[in-house]
Amino acid sequence: MTLLKLAAYEQPLKWAALLLGLFSTVSIVQDWQLAAMMFGLPFCLIWVFCGWLRTEPQLKHINVIFSALYVYGIFRYFFINA
Repeated sequence: MTLLKLAAYEQPLKWAALLLGLFSTVSIVQDWQLAAMMFGLPFCLIWVFCGWLRTEPQLKHINVIFSALYVYGIFRYFFINA
């Protein structure tokens, strides 16, 4: 499946990203670290996809960096709390 075939799903993915962003923000306010990272990672991955789809290099690269930080944070959370 190519990116052009997935373009039909761009708008629903952006709505899903909005919901994930809201859940992540509530998690941050409630001091639920793991939940914030778990909601934040798919949020960033959706925007990485949309950045590649629309060739928005700044958006793509920023979200790749944030995705890596979320993965690091999730692994660190489980390693320290295990």
